[in-house]
Amino acid sequence: MNQLSATTSPYLLQHAGNPVEWYPWGEEAFARARRERKPIFLSVGYSTCHWCHVMAHESFENPEIARVMNAHFINVKVDREERPDVDRLYMAYVQGLTGSGGWPMSVWLTPELKPFFGGTYFPPEDRHGRAGFPSILLQIAGLWKESPEKIEAEAARSLAALQESARAEVSRRAPCEGPLNRATEYFLRTYDEQWGGFGSAPKFPRPSVLYFLFREACRVRSSDKTTSARCFRMVLETLQRMAAGGIHDHLGGGFHRYSVDRSWHVPHFEKMLYDQAQLAIAYLEIRQMSGGEEQEAIIRDILDYVRRQLTAPEGGFYSAEDADSLLRHGSNEHAEGAFFVWTKEEIEEALSPEAAALFCRHYGVLAGGNVDPSSDPHGELAGKNVLMEQAFIGESAAALGLSEEEAITSLEQSRRILAEIREKRPHPHLDDKILCAWNGLMISAFARAGAALGDEGYVGAAVKAADFIKGHLTDPVSGELRRSWREGRVLETGFAEDYAFLIQGLLDLYEATFSIRWLQWAVDLQGIMDPLFWDEREGGYFSSAEGDPHLLVRLKEDYDGAEPSANSVAALNLLRFSMMLGYEAAAAKAERIFALSGRTLDSMPAAVPQLLVALGSSLSSGRQIVIAGAPGAADTQALIASARKGFHPDQVILLADGGAGQAWLAERVPSIAGMKPVDGKAALYRCENFTCSAPVTLSEVESSGVLG
Repeated sequence: MNQLSATTSPYLLQHAGNPVEWYPWGEEAFARARRERKPIFLSVGYSTCHWCHVMAHESFENPEIARVMNAHFINVKVDREERPDVDRLYMAYVQGLTGSGGWPMSVWLTPELKPFFGGTYFPPEDRHGRAGFPSILLQIAGLWKESPEKIEAEAARSLAALQESARAEVSRRAPCEGPLNRATEYFLRTYDEQWGGFGSAPKFPRPSVLYFLFREACRVRSSDKTTSARCFRMVLETLQRMAAGGIHDHLGGGFHRYSVDRSWHVPHFEKMLYDQAQLAIAYLEIRQMSGGEEQEAIIRDILDYVRRQLTAPEGGFYSAEDADSLLRHGSNEHAEGAFFVWTKEEIEEALSPEAAALFCRHYGVLAGGNVDPSSDPHGELAGKNVLMEQAFIGESAAALGLSEEEAITSLEQSRRILAEIREKRPHPHLDDKILCAWNGLMISAFARAGAALGDEGYVGAAVKAADFIKGHLTDPVSGELRRSWREGRVLETGFAEDYAFLIQGLLDLYEATFSIRWLQWAVDLQGIMDPLFWDEREGGYFSSAEGDPHLLVRLKEDYDGAEPSANSVAALNLLRFSMMLGYEAAAAKAERIFALSGRTLDSMPAAVPQLLVALGSSLSSGRQIVIAGAPGAADTQALIASARKGFHPDQVILLADGGAGQAWLAERVPSIAGMKPVDGKAALYRCENFTCSAPVTLSEVESSGVLG
């Protein structure tokens, strides 16, 4: 019997009606495998994964294939977003076995959970000399029946290899600028001068690379102006190309997962919360660096999309929207991108001839569709158009004899009309589980953008989400975090990334609101995270807590991919705690994380750009800005606004409010106790290692440029 209907994961529930006798990950499945001496087929994916849907429709919904699976295997489904520990362990095996990975991930295990064969998507029949899924099932079943000892031996070797790879070679030398320079050279070498981004197709946003290059542009500004300018240009051009490309949803806001081509045109259409969070910050940082206002529209585009489509009434943020949707209401046919793409005829029917002419020219809409067949091998987008800006608005306007203002107004009206029409189409599936880690990333984005843009609505969204996590994903007794929440049910396990990402969000929320409760909670969570995940012997954080009998190897993640690793984010958090609260032990922990990743930093630093951000911060003297004044006073707020201007990644801002917040800070940094307004006026103290210059008032800040 299929056991998934009692779960809350949207991904598992998508498979609850399969003829496959699926189990969720857990002892019930494993006990049966041991009892019946059957191998386990482990299938890992997530609810908005296009190829997961394809394999489900082709194989898991096929009664004949299900019969083979049920006869020979114990079949287990895992939502990778709920169990990143399980996903990472077996993905490491699949990548080692095949040289690549992805989802759906298919792995065969012994009853003791040791992997012995795996891959990703398998077709439902043999194709082009490649074995199909049923053939593989029957081959493995035959081998297990005939020579189980050979499979057991292979599984033992695989487990030993995983255990060996989990052992890091700890570096004992002090952190230095070498990895920063080598990573910069790599990104300069692989930059796509024509389309922005790095390498060729497919292209992923990977915002942590952009964060690193922002900071490199600042770090080497005085010593190497050429490299500084090139770093800045790479980031600016990449973000501009992405905003113009089809990876950006020009009608509904936000960004799709990645582009299948080099030019950012045809996306993989799913929208993930973690992409929205990280890209909002990337566009915010380029705005802070350049002083340009054009990025503000994209920041708001992303955040308004999240508020509209990915925010629960209670305040938490949902995980994702699917790539696939029904072709039309009443249809049973799904297609990737169906909700998002257009024919030229549809646009011409919706708009006036003049508006349609401008819109089609500006967004590259063609009568036969604008998708290159090489970007659409299955023909799902044939005859369709993915909107992509072809020129600057002024150029499109001039081509049709319009003023730029007329073109802007016309395109805004056309986007609004088409968005309203699109809303009537069948919507993509919404993955409405609320993940602690991803909410932490989104809290950072709303808090930082709200503070920088002076938008209390965005700050309020961050506060509401943090309150949701506090009330629904935090154990009221122990204070430990839970991984996910959906429809009132929680997944008990919390992982290192849940702590690291939420702590980062709370530090950003403190600097956006100066409510001391967020900083206090961040300190409390760090105090829980350390004993749960910290490796006192070798340094660094394990991804999962100790004690799970079904997890054969505890891994430490350092690769910064679509999401940053827990260790990279934790390293920067620890450095911020040191700067904000004088915690020397926190800075020492960060140094041990760098030592743990020493081999990676030496040999392939481009794999860990978020860790490089932390490394760069550790090499900077940094500064603390302490503002002493009544929280709501106009001069206090004006000083805060002055301190926030520009891009200062190694700066922290604290508020000496004269009340409980200042008292709490002073318990940790005694010098803060004496920081007071000057002659009744709010005062700003500029400090390094809490050695501070004389306080200045607002008029002195405005005249002296003390914050430059």
